[in-house]
Amino acid sequence: MSEENKALSRRFIEGYVRGDTDIVDELLAPDFVFHDPSSKTGEVHAEDMKASIEWIHSAFPDAQVTIEDQVAEGDKVVSRYTVSGTHRGEIMGAAPTGKLVKHTGHQTDQILGGKIAESWTNWDALGLLQEIGAIPSSE
Repeated sequence: MSEENKALSRRFIEGYVRGDTDIVDELLAPDFVFHDPSSKTGEVHAEDMKASIEWIHSAFPDAQVTIEDQVAEGDKVVSRYTVSGTHRGEIMGAAPTGKLVKHTGHQTDQILGGKIAESWTNWDALGLLQEIGAIPSSE
């Protein structure tokens, strides 16, 4: 089961970054909750996931993700990933810069009944904002 859960988690992360809103109906439980510190409320629910996916895809339409590592235990999968893409749309108040950026993150997905029921993500928003020049870097 752990390999199946890893594959499900991978499909979710890759689909999210690629802008594939079909993953919402296909992979997520109806009561799914996405815990993302970069969202205004800290949580995104299933009914709002398509808008979240479209928003990030509009900011980085050519984004690519590499899953660096995955560990599965019980009903949880933890993934470490790297995302790169060109900043083409507004993100967190920052206007498009055309810069190629790269950031890393971790995501933990809870899988129940063959669907992702809950997800916790933490990605390097500070590093991303520094790369696009929205805030000064410490260098």
